[in-house]
Amino acid sequence: MAARVQEACRIVVDTYGGEAESIWTTAGDGKELFKRVSALPGFGKQKAQIFVALLGKRFGVRPAGWREAAGAYGPDDAYKSVADIVDAAALVKVREYKQQAKADAKAAAAAKK
Repeated sequence: MAARVQEACRIVVDTYGGEAESIWTTAGDGKELFKRVSALPGFGKQKAQIFVALLGKRFGVRPAGWREAAGAYGPDDAYKSVADIVDAAALVKVREYKQQAKADAKAAAAAKK
């Protein structure tokens, strides 16, 4: 984990002049934002999409195409990730989604056996 944090810091310094917010404030569009976030250590496709959705939904970072770059996490009514949690009711919806996704994955794995 420490190595990832150090590498992320190096990227911020070397690529963005030490200004972490430049990752999103200077992105020309959603594709570029997703690419920049994906380039950070520990950010695979899903985590990068969730982060793009979080930036767009909660922090108003909305370059053209940000919802598309966020994939399934982009729609306002997604209730799939931390980007959708604004109150207790939304938290319940996100938890229900995650529980259903786990159950579906478990059923699919059992069906393959």
